[in-house]
Amino acid sequence: MSRTSPQAHKPAAASGATRRTVAQGLALAAAAIARPALAQALAQAAGGPVRIGYAIARTGPWAAGAQVSQEPNYLLWAEQVNAAGGLDVMGRKRPIELIGHDDHSDIETCTRLYTRLMGGDKVDLILAPWGGSAGIALAPLCNRYGYPLLAPTSTGRKLIDMGLQYFFSLLQQPDKMMGALLDMLVAKGARTVVLLYMDDLFGLENFSALTLALKKTSLQVLDRRSYAPGIKDLAPMLRGFKALNPDAFIGITYPGDTLLASRQARDEGFNPAFFYTSVGAAFPSYRTAMQAGAEGVLGMGSWNVRSNPQARAYVDAHVAKFNRQPDRWASGHCWAGLQVLQQAVAAVGLDRKALRDRIAKNEFSTVIGPVRFAGSENASVPGTVSQWQGDEFEVVWPPERATAALVAPKPAWR
Repeated sequence: MSRTSPQAHKPAAASGATRRTVAQGLALAAAAIARPALAQALAQAAGGPVRIGYAIARTGPWAAGAQVSQEPNYLLWAEQVNAAGGLDVMGRKRPIELIGHDDHSDIETCTRLYTRLMGGDKVDLILAPWGGSAGIALAPLCNRYGYPLLAPTSTGRKLIDMGLQYFFSLLQQPDKMMGALLDMLVAKGARTVVLLYMDDLFGLENFSALTLALKKTSLQVLDRRSYAPGIKDLAPMLRGFKALNPDAFIGITYPGDTLLASRQARDEGFNPAFFYTSVGAAFPSYRTAMQAGAEGVLGMGSWNVRSNPQARAYVDAHVAKFNRQPDRWASGHCWAGLQVLQQAVAAVGLDRKALRDRIAKNEFSTVIGPVRFAGSENASVPGTVSQWQGDEFEVVWPPERATAALVAPKPAWR
């Protein structure tokens, strides 16, 4: 567990205290022990820290995404808010104390930790874990305990269709992202595609959305292949795709596989006019690893420094603290969720039902633009496609959100 606590609160001096004062204090302490809700109320009345709990992958397979897109943003946000005097709780500034745990990329561990945070520790607020699998497990639990959950990396229609009042998804859903990709391919003259997807919840959700969207187009699918998480060699599949000479390659991949598919496609000389692989293409580490070979690669992205006036300040602060850029998809949505939470707490305080209602019924100014929710879904941000051009992952589709024009066909691998 890790804690970020900006202040140490010194006890009041005991000298001169009367027996009556001491007795009253002991009575309050005893009541607080017997009634945790009273203890929390007393801490709030005294202006103590706002306790915000979360569990996140610091180890295991989820850590590659969680330690890029989520926990660094939690730490930066708390630091910035505390440096400005604390979290505005209806006009009163209170320091943030983060209570973070490693869920070891394990759903059972993640669920157990959040049960303790909400049911035992009774933290004031919670922040989300990483990924859709953890989100599906956790969202009903948050609904039961009445904690708003602003989830920056949990996607899928299954979650949205559950109708959980306390769950809010910040990323675009698979149907929006796959629809935008196919709209772009059709508009740019692609005729044939090959598909590669991982055999897990994220891969299957996106593959299902892609399959449904393809039925509404004239695109011909020449081949489709799935692979198990943790695969070490995609070259045989990529050689098979190359022999079919498709216009477009679509890979629904996790960060490590995204890099593996790109490197092995380069090695095999597989270079279709449109090469799309995600998630992970939006990570600055992808550009660092592929260097000039990243040029023209497409993937899931939704913002960059030119997308919004707030974006430059966010990126600069992130680089100053971590010496690396935030990724150009989920990091921005994570930061937006923290902004939504901060604005809602300023308006209605820490009453979680009031917070839920405030989030559900209002629009918020964020780093990715205005955000409002329709049920559990972010209704403000459409499906998008981004492309590496030089040192920036440019939004290239749809045209109304583009920060640069699409480069097609993709340049040769370098």
